[in-house]
Amino acid sequence: MYFFRKKDPNRPNNINIKIMHVINALAISIFLLGIIYKLIQWLSKS
Repeated sequence: MYFFRKKDPNRPNNINIKIMHVINALAISIFLLGIIYKLIQWLSKS
């Protein structure tokens, strides 16, 4: 139920959390691009 809860109005608006989320999304997307690249490389080799 973590993703479906309402925003807490008492929670402070912290820029560090937003930066952390951007870096996390960037890392996940680079990881997935690397896996896709290796998979294409492996499939084209065989």
